[in-house]
Amino acid sequence: MRLRVIITGATGMVGEGVLHECLNDARVESVLVVGRRSCDVVHTKLKEIIISDFMDISSIKESLKNYNACFFCLGVTSIGLKEAEYTRLTYDLTTHFAKTLVTLNPNMTFCYVSGASTDSTENGKTMWARVKGRTENYLFTLPFKRVFAFRPGYMKPTDGLKNALRIYKGSSFLYPLLRILLPNSVSTLKDLGIAMINCADTGYEKSILEVRDINELAKS
Repeated sequence: MRLRVIITGATGMVGEGVLHECLNDARVESVLVVGRRSCDVVHTKLKEIIISDFMDISSIKESLKNYNACFFCLGVTSIGLKEAEYTRLTYDLTTHFAKTLVTLNPNMTFCYVSGASTDSTENGKTMWARVKGRTENYLFTLPFKRVFAFRPGYMKPTDGLKNALRIYKGSSFLYPLLRILLPNSVSTLKDLGIAMINCADTGYEKSILEVRDINELAKS
């Protein structure tokens, strides 16, 4: 199956890395990036739509049709945010976008980038983990072809990309050691991108992919 992919968050570290893998994978026929600002990438596979408000995407609905995968990489840090605001920028924004997509593309595979230690019970003490868990749980109720939640931990950035967070850039030299000491807690951004493409292409036995699953799927 040739993949026609929508990507959000391509101006962030994760989205940029996933976009990079999509543009270099022969299984991906075309990519539509939806974002608040340009990802500044030019490629024959790539189209881009700039939108100021993800909670009002009615004007671009026609452009979102006929895609069979979405890699939702858009996200914000919870640092400095109260739960209501973080919920609006995480749960509300993600579910609104997903609900629109499922009406347009019911045969779509939706891949959501969550995070390690996300709380599926929605009742834990950590605010961001509760909100992420609530978001995952809602996405699993939508009638997409398939929904996957990816929970990466530490990720080694892809060489040559520009949006890697400083903490990741500064600690990349530790990755070989971390891979030995914590093999189920670390991966590469390349692994995540390939794993998402593999999920959209052939599926996976689990709906929630922890770091161990991401690394395993990236090799398949």
